[in-house]
Amino acid sequence: MTRKLFLLFIALCAVCCVALAQAEGVTVTDMMGREITLAEPATRVVALTASDCEILCALGGQDLLVGRGEYCDYPPEILDVPAVQSGYETNIEQIIALEPQVVLMATMAQTEEQVQQLTNAGIAVVVSDAQDIEGVYTAIRLIGALTGRDAQAEALVADMADTFAEVAAQSEPTGRTVYFEVSPLQWGLWTAGKGTFMDELATMCGLENAFSDVTGWAAISEEQVLDRDPDFIVTITMYYGEGPTPVEEIMSRPGWDSLKAVQSGQVLNVDSNEVSRPGPRLKDAALTLYTLFNQETAVEAAP
Repeated sequence: MTRKLFLLFIALCAVCCVALAQAEGVTVTDMMGREITLAEPATRVVALTASDCEILCALGGQDLLVGRGEYCDYPPEILDVPAVQSGYETNIEQIIALEPQVVLMATMAQTEEQVQQLTNAGIAVVVSDAQDIEGVYTAIRLIGALTGRDAQAEALVADMADTFAEVAAQSEPTGRTVYFEVSPLQWGLWTAGKGTFMDELATMCGLENAFSDVTGWAAISEEQVLDRDPDFIVTITMYYGEGPTPVEEIMSRPGWDSLKAVQSGQVLNVDSNEVSRPGPRLKDAALTLYTLFNQETAVEAAP
C-alpha cells in the first residue's frame, strides 16, 4: 500500500469513527467515577481549568471552545474566547449564557451546589483529576471521547509517552536530589511529593525527589528543606519584572546559603504553566528539566 493510500485509509477510518459516535451517542466515566452520556460528541464546550483547555486545543478542538476559565491562557489564540469567572468565584450565570453542552472542571474548583445548578440547566459536567502522568493520559482520552476525537487522543498520548521514554533513556540515575518549590516562602512553602507528575519528571531525568517521602502536593517547612539539602531547587514562581527574581530571592534567604543547590548555583526558575499544568506540555517540561539538570548555572525563566 502506498503512503498516499495508507493516509487516505486512516482518514476514512477517522471519518467513520466520528460518524459512528454521532449515531450512537457518547458515554464516558469522568475522573470522579460519574457516568455522563451525550446524544452526540460535544460541539460546545466550556473549559474552566487551564490543563483541560490545553488538552482540548491539542486535540484540534479549539473551535469547540465557547468559554474558558479566566486563567486559561494557552494557546494564545484562545484569549479571543469569552472568559468566565472560575475557581471559588465561578459565575454559573455566565456559563449557562454560553449554552455549552459540556463544562470541564477540576475536582477542587467548584461546589456541589454549582455542579447541580449546571446539571439542572441541562449541561453535562465532566470532572478531571490528573495528579500523575497516567492521570493526564486518562484526561486526554476522556476529553477525546467527549468530542469524538479518540484517534487524536491516542496519538497525543503516544507522542507524550515517546518523549518521556526518550528522556528516560538518556538519563542515568545520578543519586542527586531536586526540591520542587511549588509555592514560595512568601505564601508558605509547598512541594510536590510522590504520586505527582513532578515527582515522575524528576525520576525520568535521573534525579530523586527530595520529598519523595511525602504524598501528593504538601505543605513543608524551611527546616525540612535545609535538612534535606537538595542538589537542585526548581521554582515555578512567576516573575513580573519588579524586585528580586525568584532565583535571587531563594539564594538570598537567611540560612539557605548552606544548601548545595545554592552554593553550586543550581537554583532553576522554570515556566510555571509548562511544568505545573497536568496537560500536553508536560512533554516540553520533561525536555526543559533534562536540559537544566545537565547544565551548570542558575537559570531564570523569561518574564
